[in-house]
Amino acid sequence: MADFVYPPVISLVKGFWKYLDLQFTIQGEANIPREGAAILAINHVSYLDFAIAGTAALPSQRLVRFMAKKEIFDHPVAGPLMRGMKHISVDRKNGGPSFIAALKALHAGEIVGVFPEATISQSFELKEMKNGVIRLAIESGALIIPVVVWGSQRIWTKKVSRDFSRSSIPVTISVGRPFYCGPNDEVESRLEFLRVEMSELLTRAQSEYPDSPIGQRWAPVRLGGTAPTPEMIEQSKKKEL
Repeated sequence: MADFVYPPVISLVKGFWKYLDLQFTIQGEANIPREGAAILAINHVSYLDFAIAGTAALPSQRLVRFMAKKEIFDHPVAGPLMRGMKHISVDRKNGGPSFIAALKALHAGEIVGVFPEATISQSFELKEMKNGVIRLAIESGALIIPVVVWGSQRIWTKKVSRDFSRSSIPVTISVGRPFYCGPNDEVESRLEFLRVEMSELLTRAQSEYPDSPIGQRWAPVRLGGTAPTPEMIEQSKKKEL
């Protein structure tokens, strides 16, 4: 089926990146196959991660079908665009239909983008990951490709004012080595393998990042930044209850 909505949206996104003067570094983009089913397992540090991760797939001439929360599809403007690009709506209270829709896309040879952490990490560290990505891989036979985005949190992230100024922010996209999950594989052990792969990619992206993290709100405490720690975030949630 032809894609009539996705290509013009890509053109708009490219124009937006140019307007922001983002300085992209894309590593390992050759790991994204030019054909066949695959799952991109992506970390989540900003509201722009789906568009940024999708940019890494463009050299392979692939369109990624992202799994995104239902609320985006309910938006009067974003909703029709999301459906037109054949992204997959996820109802967090009932994940069955979205899992089936993702399986259908994979069986059709598509690339599906998944955020295993489910929500944005406010600490910018890897959060606990859901095992749905592994179950998708086992049931579909599709390979999993770990992907890490770093720097996008400086533009627009959770509980921080967005910055759409032209400030030449460096953004790194690291695409890791693909791997398969066999039908007899243990789900949690493969999830841990994915976590280790993503952690290594993230550490490398952070170590090679050109701007200093010291004292910066966009960097985790581990790197000398001032982002809230996972413990601080948990305490804040308890106070809100």
